[in-house]
Amino acid sequence: MSNTEYDMVWIHYKQVRAKKEAKGMIMNLSILAKLYRQARQAIVEDTHDVDANCDGPDLDFVYADVDSYQNEIAELYSYTEFSEFQMNVKAFEDQMELYDLPPNWQKQDAASQRSIVMKLIDQLEVSDRAFRMQAARCILYLAQGCWAEVQSDEEQHQNTRDNVIVLYKLGVFSSFIDLLNMEIETACSPDIVAVKITNVTLVDSTDIRVILSVLYIITETIRDEHEKGTEDYKELAESFVQEINSPLPDGELLAVKLLGMITRFCSGAAPQFPMKKVVLLLWKVSLLGLGGMDVLKNLKNEYRLNVGLEPITEDTLEVTKCMRASSPPATATDILENQYPKRNFKRSLMKQRFLDEPEQIDMEMSGNEGGPNANNGNTASVGSNTGNGEDELSQYYRPFDDPSASTSGGNTATANPNNQPSLNQTPAAVPPVQITARLPWTPKVRQKDIDQFLDISRNKFIGYSLIGDHESLAGLPQPIHEGFKTLQRHMYVSLADVQIKKEEDIARNPISTHEDEIKLTPAEILYQAILPNLPQYMIALLKVLLAASPTSKSKTESINIMADVLPKKMPLTATQSTKLTVDMGRHKEIIVKAVSAIILLYLKHFKINHVYQFEFMSQHLVFANCIPLVLKFFNQTITEYVNTKNSIPLLDFPSCVIGEQPDLSGDSFVYGTDMSDKPYSWRNVFSCINLLRILNKLIKWKHSRVMMLVVFKSAPILKKTLKVRHAMMQLYVLKLLKMQTKYLGRQWRKSNMKTLSAIYSKVRHRLNDDWAFGNDLESRPWDFQAEECTLRACVDRFNLRRYPEATQKCGTGGGSNGTAAQNAENAQQSNMHTGNGSANNGSDRDTNGYGNNGSSATGTGGNAQQGQQLHDYGVEGGFPSDEILTHSDFAFFGHSGWWDRKVELTDYFKANYAVWLEEEVYNSQTDWDAL
Repeated sequence: MSNTEYDMVWIHYKQVRAKKEAKGMIMNLSILAKLYRQARQAIVEDTHDVDANCDGPDLDFVYADVDSYQNEIAELYSYTEFSEFQMNVKAFEDQMELYDLPPNWQKQDAASQRSIVMKLIDQLEVSDRAFRMQAARCILYLAQGCWAEVQSDEEQHQNTRDNVIVLYKLGVFSSFIDLLNMEIETACSPDIVAVKITNVTLVDSTDIRVILSVLYIITETIRDEHEKGTEDYKELAESFVQEINSPLPDGELLAVKLLGMITRFCSGAAPQFPMKKVVLLLWKVSLLGLGGMDVLKNLKNEYRLNVGLEPITEDTLEVTKCMRASSPPATATDILENQYPKRNFKRSLMKQRFLDEPEQIDMEMSGNEGGPNANNGNTASVGSNTGNGEDELSQYYRPFDDPSASTSGGNTATANPNNQPSLNQTPAAVPPVQITARLPWTPKVRQKDIDQFLDISRNKFIGYSLIGDHESLAGLPQPIHEGFKTLQRHMYVSLADVQIKKEEDIARNPISTHEDEIKLTPAEILYQAILPNLPQYMIALLKVLLAASPTSKSKTESINIMADVLPKKMPLTATQSTKLTVDMGRHKEIIVKAVSAIILLYLKHFKINHVYQFEFMSQHLVFANCIPLVLKFFNQTITEYVNTKNSIPLLDFPSCVIGEQPDLSGDSFVYGTDMSDKPYSWRNVFSCINLLRILNKLIKWKHSRVMMLVVFKSAPILKKTLKVRHAMMQLYVLKLLKMQTKYLGRQWRKSNMKTLSAIYSKVRHRLNDDWAFGNDLESRPWDFQAEECTLRACVDRFNLRRYPEATQKCGTGGGSNGTAAQNAENAQQSNMHTGNGSANNGSDRDTNGYGNNGSSATGTGGNAQQGQQLHDYGVEGGFPSDEILTHSDFAFFGHSGWWDRKVELTDYFKANYAVWLEEEVYNSQTDWDAL
């Protein structure tokens, strides 16, 4: 072929190819146009644009253990309790008249005040109920700060502070605990329950609400003064903390007694218990007895130092204070119209069809701009959008402000608050925004990840593996050496890893392994106290949380948490009806706030004290469907929930009783955001963050529970929560999304690139963590059930070794370690398979939750037979679970308290002892080396 013929063929080929490319381009543009129309249609239904404040300022909410003292005290009372304040004043005046004293507390000297309190304490022990409760109301009036004698909230607070010192030192707290015991016994009698089970109102809980109010005011006042470090309260607070961490005269902790009240309420034995006051008192007692965030931080570092680990330098709360919230994920219209310049439209959205397509697109771009050199003038513009990922990402989330940065850096960031890249001004006029090069968190890596990295490298380059060798690099190339050093430099050993390793050593060598003495810390004391009935307590707390959730529907068989809100006579006017509606919403919000804080506080303290205590509580929360419950809570318009203020400041205590009261009718009836300067509800934001933290703690490093998030379709629910512009809340949402990203599929990741960018910028990096692609072995779902069962066996072995008596009570009375927990797990697994058939990839063989131990076919019958055999041989009760026990499961019998345990041998064992000795001992050849 001549050169001319070759040129003609080449030209023809180029023409044909150009026609095909033009045709393909038209088809792609038509597809893009269709997608654009669909996006415009979806924009109406998209939840990202529902609230107009998506691009507004960040919430100035500061996460703390509690709200302000005034708000915490005001939330104790419902608006329907307003008339009872006057009853307290009347009781005080009658008592003063009985003592021939003027009805003015402030005019009494210190000796007279102490004398009056002692007389009231004596009156609390009389048999006449009316006379006894009159003294209780008089003490409640004193604890409330004698509000009828003051003119301002500050005077009332000071009176409360002074009176609480007198009341506690004279033993009022202990006396009211005795009154509480009497009320619990009376309320739980069958006759009372039979009468009140049908219709419970505010009147039925009058006396017990007085008792709980006094206990709460004393507890909250001491807690607040202890947190402030007030000198007057220093010794008193230490004594009070020691008292609530010690058993009562009846042998129970106060926290356990309150948990028992919640359990009785949920079971229907005591439907008149005022749940809001009970959970509030339980929260404050637990918070003061265990300690808040500062105590947790100090305890964690102390425990780490004791086992030879370095203290933690990064605190989540402190780091998130330096973060700024991200904007919600961009919608389709934002991506198509605002984010990309017009000339980059085709390049960014067209699929690559040929290897040389980027070169052709560059030629087209340069041709449209007027030649190859036309792009030089726009170098800065292109660099700001594509070369610098920081400026582009700053449109959707604000950069991390390094707390260690200099003051000048903070000033420059303040000069450009919206983080907008300035392209029209010279750098000399406006200093550029200083963005730190580091991420907010130091990357971490586990020993497991390093071992996996070495194992893969050895098999790839050399073809062998060394089990248990964590350091050998012989024969590996230099880049592998550098990677190994990088991983070692970022390796993090948690306190839980040390504790688990210790438990494994004890289980392997129960006699030779030395176990440290159990320190009776407040968390240890609480765990030992609640262990026998912990499953029931967790179920009761979740029942109350479900009933108070705004997304729950009222059912006739559900518990009635409104018993201490609903008045005996229903409202007649519109004003009264509106006030009751606000009060009911406020009541639910306070209960959610308290219950979420209790669960989170227990989880955090148990995890630091011992990881298996944390795992035991976590498993029972999962068995009780805590994960779908929290997801159901967030399956609402979360921005409305955060911004909703079910409160009437004029009716909050003490504003409702001090000074001249306005008429709440017509225009003067104003509530919600109109009376507050903050655009959000503190308690609602606090509750949301608590629930997200609980969900993170339950799911972290548990792949079976991560799959529950996927099966329950939590990603859309969590993405809606990102609309709340608060950095800490968004951080925990992004953590939950990161856990399940590998399971959501490629299409979801392509559609949510901005969410992935936010995860990259805000969440801690785990080296070698393939979270965004799902190529690792852990993304395979067929070993999840075995993982959960293995964890449960380890937890049960730990409990049985350290707390044999409490564990046996838990196994027989509560039914938690045996069939109940097993059935709960089986039901949970079956729900997961029913909810999504695709989640059942090859795991049908494990639907009974036993893994591959071969016991799924026998089911409960096989376990019962095994239990009967063990019973015949004189070993009764106390086994970790209903599964077939292995040698490691029996290892704990030679350790700890089992040495001193007296075992009663059955007649069957005694009769066949000689036969057993002959067959199993004398005639059995044991290979001791192999053993």
